[in-house]
Amino acid sequence: MLDTRELGRRPGSERRVSRTVPAPADLGIEVLRVPEDSSVELDLRLEAVVEGVLVTGTARAGLVGECVRCLAEVDDTIDSDLTELFVYDDGKDEAADAEDDETSRLQGDLLDLEPVLRDAVVLALPFQPLCREDCPGLCAECGARLADDPEHQHEEPVDPRWAALQGLTEDS
Repeated sequence: MLDTRELGRRPGSERRVSRTVPAPADLGIEVLRVPEDSSVELDLRLEAVVEGVLVTGTARAGLVGECVRCLAEVDDTIDSDLTELFVYDDGKDEAADAEDDETSRLQGDLLDLEPVLRDAVVLALPFQPLCREDCPGLCAECGARLADDPEHQHEEPVDPRWAALQGLTEDS
């Protein structure tokens, strides 16, 4: 939660905020995530506008996960841009709030950045993370990691229709 009291309701006033916060739980996707309680660096600009408070800035966090091709561990960082307008809560009726669920609202003078941070980080994550750009993956036959053994090969598979004839040449 960030306090916006210093801004007042004077459009044009702004405040810069740099803060390190713990990462919320479940910030990521199945194969790549920001570890819970790890540091998330926020560099934000809070600007009072007529409707509310406009928050812009960046969030930087460390990522852990696994490569989708070879299942090796992935350690990386992500920089996400944040932009969200938090509207003043001027005592609107509940029916108007129900129609406008997508609007972020100030809670008094406080704004909750967690949903905005979650949306920005998760949408910026690569859908299929790789340990390196040219990851060769795993061997389709035995599951060996091809990056560890670039010369990895198997004998040509025998066509099952000719497998019975192979026994005749071995007996001779």
